[in-house]
Amino acid sequence: TIFLGIFIEAAPFLLAGALVSGLIAVFVDQSAIDRYLPKAALPGALIGGVMGLAFPVCECGVVPVVRRLYEKGLPLSIGIAFLLAAPVVNPVVILSTYSAFGWGPIFVGRIVFSFLIAVVVGLIFSRAKPEEVLLPAVCQAHHDACCHVHDHDHHEHAPAPLGRRFAQAFTLAGDDFLDMARYLIAGSMLAAAMQTLVPQSALLAVGQGPVISVVVLQALAFVLSVCSTVDAFLALAFAGTFTTGAVIAFLVFGPMVDIKSSLMFLGVFQRRAVAYLIVLPLVLSLLMGVWWNLNLGW
Repeated sequence: TIFLGIFIEAAPFLLAGALVSGLIAVFVDQSAIDRYLPKAALPGALIGGVMGLAFPVCECGVVPVVRRLYEKGLPLSIGIAFLLAAPVVNPVVILSTYSAFGWGPIFVGRIVFSFLIAVVVGLIFSRAKPEEVLLPAVCQAHHDACCHVHDHDHHEHAPAPLGRRFAQAFTLAGDDFLDMARYLIAGSMLAAAMQTLVPQSALLAVGQGPVISVVVLQALAFVLSVCSTVDAFLALAFAGTFTTGAVIAFLVFGPMVDIKSSLMFLGVFQRRAVAYLIVLPLVLSLLMGVWWNLNLGW
């Protein structure tokens, strides 16, 4: 039952992300990315952090979109920042968070710290080479796209009919959905097993104090694997029991990294890069939550 709840909640968003990735593959030209997006690391990470406003997808739907954008030659820093920030910095999640908490420290803290952590991690990854981060197939497509932009001979070819292009986009979207769905199924099964074997009461019982409360809610966010579009209402139930810093850490870390999204990362990134994608947001959101509790009150 828990597995079906997680999977059914996430599958529509994965499908939406796959549809966007198919449309990107057919209708977005590689030269457009090279022309309009910055190549420098800091501006790129900042742009990536706000791209969720244009691509309102959750942590499941963002993965196929990022993979397709990398295959189009997207710089590493932009893709990583977008991957981590988009599940929170998008209109749907912003509205759901406001509906749950209203205008206040939790609402502002979630948006601001999600953006900042995503930008910082994007900057860190900008120092790596694509072949050190991306899977070989994705890296090769990324390399070919970059070479295509720089070696373009300016010969224009007549575009295919619009109907055929949409059909091609939907075909690619179906391929992306089926490819990423295996990671979603495995992650949902693992999350369901963790929820069954590890009672939430055991985690909630130790959720006090400025540090341990943050750690407990981060662990809970990872295990529950709740979609970012609805997790604010779940966090509302913890607001009276846990510290404010812990609640914000739950709302920041959970959309960036949970069990199902961690496995989905394996469809785009190498295992070492996935480890960094888990550890860096974990440490940064932990430091943020502890700092909040110690300096702004529990």
